[in-house]
Amino acid sequence: MEIVVPEALTASHVKWDGDAGRAWVAGLPELAARYLEEWELRLDGGPWHGVVALVLPVVRADGTRAALKLQPVTGENSGEGPGLRAWAGRGAVRLLDEDPLTGTLLLERLSAGRSLSSVPDDMEALRILTGLLGRLVSRPAPPGVRLLGDIARGLLDAAPRTTAGLAREEDRELVTACAAAVADVAAEPGDRLLHWDLHYDNVLAGDREPWLAIDPKPLAGDPGFDLMPALRNRWDDVVASGDVRRAVLGRFDLMTDLLGLDRARAARWTLGRALQNTVWDVQGGAGRMDEVQAAIVRAVSARL
Repeated sequence: MEIVVPEALTASHVKWDGDAGRAWVAGLPELAARYLEEWELRLDGGPWHGVVALVLPVVRADGTRAALKLQPVTGENSGEGPGLRAWAGRGAVRLLDEDPLTGTLLLERLSAGRSLSSVPDDMEALRILTGLLGRLVSRPAPPGVRLLGDIARGLLDAAPRTTAGLAREEDRELVTACAAAVADVAAEPGDRLLHWDLHYDNVLAGDREPWLAIDPKPLAGDPGFDLMPALRNRWDDVVASGDVRRAVLGRFDLMTDLLGLDRARAARWTLGRALQNTVWDVQGGAGRMDEVQAAIVRAVSARL
């Protein structure tokens, strides 16, 4: 079966990495063929992809269905293999094999077409996601993953430049408040194994368990830093509630209750996540704070 790289994946790599991204995508068929041979895999359908990775449904020599994930090694995903090994399938997709040098992973096969976004009731979906998050952060981070303490120091260093890059005074005030919140907790960043990107589309239905997390960008840190994706995901549901502040706090309070987190500390790390996103946005040329991020900061600040 011929390996065809989706045009959208090529466009994504070219957008972010230019000629280097185009070159990496051009080598994907050869890279895939290498692991199909080395790991004795047979293609079992068309490819899936996200922003970065190409995923091929495959069957192992023993008949086990699996998924071959091909991605360039980056600072964000270099800890994916160690993180998945540490979780060992408890709340997350199971790692079957890997090559850390190329970032290639062999994973258990999940239902790519059925994510937690398909659950109609937003709060039911949030409870499922929070239950998975609780299992994931129950484990200490293994050696070698990124440290939230390092990230926090970088954010505090970047905060003045970020503030200066914002046109509106109200945005500058929010970023200043976020930086102050991070400064309050930066000395105790935590040691739990964080997913960092646990939103509804990164939770897929499985056979071994009803729902499992995929695509982690592991960090060692405080679980409060892992709440933001669920707070901002399915934002239309928040807006449709008619009271954005109340809906955000409803999500935040549910998650902190189920996870047993100190709300004030979790609020500070959530503002830290908003600061991280805003630092990236300004570095990318934005002159104002994202409106969803701003709304979450305003709401969650009530729990400081």
